[in-house]
Amino acid sequence: MRICDTATATREWEAIERLGGRHVILGDPDYPTALAAISDAPAALSVLGNAELLTRTSIGVVGAQNASTNGRRFAEMLARDLTLGGAVVVSGLARGIDTAAHTGALEGGTVAVLAGGADIVYPKQNAALYEEIRERGTIVSEMPPGTQPQARHFPTRNWIISGLSLGIVVVEAALRSGSLITARLAGEQGHDVSAIPGSPLDPRARGANALIRNGATLAESPEDVHEGIRPLLSRQHDEPGFTGLCENDDLGSAELDSARTTILEYLGPAPATVGDLLCDSGLSTATLWAVLLELELAGRLERQPGGKVALLV
Repeated sequence: MRICDTATATREWEAIERLGGRHVILGDPDYPTALAAISDAPAALSVLGNAELLTRTSIGVVGAQNASTNGRRFAEMLARDLTLGGAVVVSGLARGIDTAAHTGALEGGTVAVLAGGADIVYPKQNAALYEEIRERGTIVSEMPPGTQPQARHFPTRNWIISGLSLGIVVVEAALRSGSLITARLAGEQGHDVSAIPGSPLDPRARGANALIRNGATLAESPEDVHEGIRPLLSRQHDEPGFTGLCENDDLGSAELDSARTTILEYLGPAPATVGDLLCDSGLSTATLWAVLLELELAGRLERQPGGKVALLV
């Protein structure tokens, strides 16, 4: 996918500012570190509300839209208890488990990732909850303001939810559901996956039970969830490279020119991974991302699947 042109980017930037929000850019010190560490991390996020929550440890809580009463109650209780333990709860503002998770986490910190623009409430029945999250939590979207959510946008929404969250907890899910897609993505990203067991007689429990059968952590309490993400927290603290954003270079024009020249020597029309560029160029992570983002904004760089980039000629 090619980066949008300057005029379009400017319009999107100004639209978010009019909404009282801002953009968080990959390479910025306040870009979510867990998300920055995955391949194909969004180059920019539209953010409404408290952007500081994006810098804290996050746990995703997702599940069925047609959730049972017990499932909703448990999700709300779990989310509340996770925030008491210091985590921010991430979900997708959908009906059912997502709604319960956001509600439980409102006081301690919650992030809603939207499939459409950050200013578009979906579903409409969650309009009041959306306003509460915007006031007390954080609304996040990769899509331009005004974008109506479509079916093809939800996989990207799920990718961001799993990327933001060091751990994903599934509370009720059918065998074929978006929640299981989010859990699979989390596993691919190296994040922890937990699931709440349920009755084998309830179709809404089959997805979560299947995850447990295939190796997900069986979770019955916030302590179980924290236990699953503890090794990842240790990696973040002990291995700076894990975050993908270890430094925040304050580059002057001469240094930036030099870094740009170096990157252009290594880039070509054949895709290269960002990791290889880091090793070959000798630049810091923050400097590399600054140059790559500049090239994207200039329409000279194309981001490709698998964390690869290529020069447009």
